[in-house]
Amino acid sequence: MSRAQPVQHVAQTTFTVHTRGRSLEEVTDRVAEAVSASGVTTGLAQVFVQHTSASLLIGENADPTVVADLERFFSRLVPDGDSLFRHRDEGPDDMPAHVRSVLTGVSLSIPVHAGRPLLGTWQGVFLYEHRHEAHQRKITVTVIGH
Repeated sequence: MSRAQPVQHVAQTTFTVHTRGRSLEEVTDRVAEAVSASGVTTGLAQVFVQHTSASLLIGENADPTVVADLERFFSRLVPDGDSLFRHRDEGPDDMPAHVRSVLTGVSLSIPVHAGRPLLGTWQGVFLYEHRHEAHQRKITVTVIGH
């Protein structure tokens, strides 16, 4: 029977993503760089976006039509300017951006193995910008392990 090893190391880094407006921006390489720089070989990477109108997701990164299909789906699910919403301080995409963020989530937990994020063959990490205007979004990666 193997015995679990105690956590021996914690590293944290924050990077900025410049979005071009509503889009999915792949950040897999940046997350992998943060994991590699942490020195952790086995553990967990917690990825967190520090915003209420952007989110994170793991999705297919091989076929760009998947990203386009996701955006079409969310446009139908949470349309801009829906009369249901009263919060419109920053325009018709304001509240829909918050709803999209809540639905998709602002954090991910990714296993770390051999010093790399343990993602499947076609999996990528994406920042999902929900606003129409370009923004600067901060992502923090905390890596825990040994």
